[in-house]
Amino acid sequence: MITFLIGIAILIGGYFTYGKFVEHVFGPDERKTPALEQPDGVDRLPLPHWKNMLIQLLNIAGIGPVIGVILGIKFGAIVFILLPLGNVLGGAVHDYFSGMISMRNNGYNVPALSRKFLGKGPAKVVMALISIALILVGAVFTNTPAALVNTPIIAGSAVSPTLFWIAVGVIFAYYFASTFFPIDKIIGRIYPVFGALLILASLGILIGIAPQLNVLDNINFNDFASNFTQHPAHQPIIPMLFVTIACGIISGFHSTQSPLVARTEVTEKTGRQTFYGMMIIEGLIGMIWAAGGMFIYKQMPELITGASGVKVLSTLVSTVIPFAPISVLVVVGVIVLAITSGDTSLRSLRLTIAELTGLDQTSVKNRLILTVPMFALCAAIIFWSNLNPEGFNILWNYFSWSNQLMAVCSLCVATVYLRSKRKNFWIALIPCMFMTFITCDYILWVSPENLKGAPLGFGLDYKTALVLAIHDAAILGFLLCVRGKKLSEMPGYNADKWNSALDMDKLPKAQ
Repeated sequence: MITFLIGIAILIGGYFTYGKFVEHVFGPDERKTPALEQPDGVDRLPLPHWKNMLIQLLNIAGIGPVIGVILGIKFGAIVFILLPLGNVLGGAVHDYFSGMISMRNNGYNVPALSRKFLGKGPAKVVMALISIALILVGAVFTNTPAALVNTPIIAGSAVSPTLFWIAVGVIFAYYFASTFFPIDKIIGRIYPVFGALLILASLGILIGIAPQLNVLDNINFNDFASNFTQHPAHQPIIPMLFVTIACGIISGFHSTQSPLVARTEVTEKTGRQTFYGMMIIEGLIGMIWAAGGMFIYKQMPELITGASGVKVLSTLVSTVIPFAPISVLVVVGVIVLAITSGDTSLRSLRLTIAELTGLDQTSVKNRLILTVPMFALCAAIIFWSNLNPEGFNILWNYFSWSNQLMAVCSLCVATVYLRSKRKNFWIALIPCMFMTFITCDYILWVSPENLKGAPLGFGLDYKTALVLAIHDAAILGFLLCVRGKKLSEMPGYNADKWNSALDMDKLPKAQ
C-alpha cells in the first residue's frame, strides 16, 4: 500500500511543481486563441473552460488507464512508481505541448505542425503513421466497448454474438455523428454527463477496494532487481510495460486530441489545467484501476494468465461492487471511456486530412467527402478483426506500437519548437528519445514467437534490439537539435505564427 500512496503523491506533487516549471518554459500569454481569432462555427469556437477540461479528459482517457493498467499491473508493484513518474515527466509534458503549440498555430494537428517544424519528408511519414493509428483507435475503441456491453453485468442472460454486433452498429453510428457535426452540437453537450460517469466509476472501484488496500504489494528493496521480473509470462518491462500502459504513462493518441480542445480554449493561461492537469487526472484513474487489478489477481490468481482484460474488469467490478445498479454504472463508465476516445479519434483524422488537403470543413459536402471513406475503412477493419480468431490481438498490437510512435512524432515537434525559440528543449527531448528507444526496441525485438498476435517485428535477440534502439534514439535526438538550431537562425521564421507553415521553402535558408 505504501508504494501505491507514494505514486499518488508523485502525481499530485508533480502537477504543482514540474507542471508549473513546464508552463514557465512555454510562457503562455494574452494573445488571442484560435477560438477567438479565427472562429469557424464547427471546430474553432469558444467553449467554457470547465467543459474543455472534461472534453480533454474524456478524449485522452480511453481504455488504456483501465484495461491497459489491469494488464500492466501484472508487472508488479513497480508499476505504482513507473506510471506516475512517466506521467509527470513524459505524458503530461507531451499533452501540454501538443495542445499549446497547436494553440499558437491556429489549432493545427501534428502532421501539419510536422510540416512546419520537421520538414516535408518527415511530415509525410508522420501523416501516414497518425492516419493508420487513428483508424486503429476507431476500430479498437469500437470492439472493446461493444464487448463490455456484451457481458453479464450489462446484458444479463442476453449475452450473445448478436448483441455484440448490435452494440458495434450503435457505437459506430454515434461515431459518425460526432465526427460529422460541429463540436458543440454533440461532444460539447454530452461530455459533461460522460465525465460524471467516468469519475463515479473510478471512485466506485476505489471505495470498493479501500478496505483491502493493505493487500497491495510494495516494491521489494531487499532484492530490487526482482521488481522487474514479475510478469507471469516473463515479458520484459522494457519495452512491454510502456506499450501496455500507454494511456497512463504516455500516449501519442493524446497529441491528436489536444488540438481539438486547443481550438476551443479562450486563453492560453488555462493550458496547464486543461492539458497537463487532465493527464495527471488520467494517471490517478490509472493508479486506482491498477490497484483494483492487483487486488483481483490476489483474490483469483487464475485470472492472471489467459483471461482477457474485459473478463478481468467485469470480474473485478462484480466482486468489489456486488450491488448490481452500482456495478452497472461502473462498467458503463468504462464503456464511456472507450467511446469518448473513439469518436474524437476519427474527428481528429478528418481535421488532419482537411488541413493537408485544404478542404473547407464548414461545408457539409466536404465533411462527407472525408468522413465516408474513413468510416468505410474503419468498418472493414472492425469486421475483419472479429472474423479472424487472432484478429483483435493483432489489431491491439498494431495499435500499441503505432500509438507510441505518435508520441515520438509529437515530442519531435515540441523539441524543435523549443529549440528554435532557444528555450529549455531538454524537457521534451529526453522523453522523445526515451519513447524512440521504447518503440524501436519493441519493433526490433517482437515476433510471433515472443508475443502472440504480433506479426510485425524483426525478432532480434533482446540485447541486440536494446543496443540498436539506443543508437536510433541518439541519432534522432541529434537530428532534432540540429533542425531546431537551423530554424532559430532562419530569418523571418516565427514558431508561434502559422503564416507560411505549409510553404516553408519560401523562407530564406538558414546560414
